[in-house]
Amino acid sequence: MRVFAIGDLHLSEANPKPMDVFGEHWFQHWERIKSNWINKVGEQDVVLIPGDISWAMKLEEAKPDLDSIGQLPGRKVIIRGNHDYWWSSISKVRKMLPYNMFAIQNDNVVIDDIAFCGTRGWAVLEGREGTQHDIKIFNRELNRLKLSLDSARDAREIVVMLHYPPFDEMGNENDMAKLIRKYPVKHVVFGHLHGASLNSVVEGEINGITYHLVSCDYLNFDLKLIMER
Repeated sequence: MRVFAIGDLHLSEANPKPMDVFGEHWFQHWERIKSNWINKVGEQDVVLIPGDISWAMKLEEAKPDLDSIGQLPGRKVIIRGNHDYWWSSISKVRKMLPYNMFAIQNDNVVIDDIAFCGTRGWAVLEGREGTQHDIKIFNRELNRLKLSLDSARDAREIVVMLHYPPFDEMGNENDMAKLIRKYPVKHVVFGHLHGASLNSVVEGEINGITYHLVSCDYLNFDLKLIMER
C-alpha cells in the first residue's frame, strides 16, 4: 500500500468556477490531476485530501465533486478546509460520500493498520484584526485534533492531516505541532498555502516528523507519495 496526498482541489462542477482566474497554471487543473492520479494510484492505495475540496456552498451541490473524486482509484481520506462551506454535520457528510471515501472529524480512520487523524486547523497572525476570535477558533481546532489523536492512542503509526500549516508566521512550530509530537506520528500533510505564501514554506523532518505541503498548485497538480508499506 502506498499513501499519496494532494490538497486544495477547489472543484466546482455544480456551479463552475474556473480556477485559471488565479493564474494560467490552473487551466484545466482537475483534468491534469485526474490524469496523474490514474497513472499513479492503485485501488489499494490511499489518497489524503486535506481540505478545500469543493467551492460548493451546500452539501448536495458538492455531491458531483465528491463523486468525481470517488470514481478515481484508491481509498480517499478527507478533512474540511476553510472553503468547504458545504461540509455540514459529519453524519450527513459521511452519508453523501462514495463508498471509497472517508471523512475525519474528532476521530480517525484506520486503513491497513495506519490511523489517519486530523482537523482543519487555523491561523493566528500577530497584528491581524480579530485575533481574539482567531485564537478561539484555533483552540477549538486544537481540541478537535486532540480528540482525533486520542481516538487513535493504541495505533502503532499515525498520519496527521491538517488544512492549515502547523507553524506560526515565523515558521516555528505552533501548538498543533507541539501536540502532534506527543503521539506516534511520522508524517503530517497540510495545504492552504498558495501564491506568495509558497515562498516561505516549512517542510521536511522536524523532531522526527516529516511535514509535507500538498497544495495541488505547489505540487504542479500531481500527487505526492508520502509513504509506502
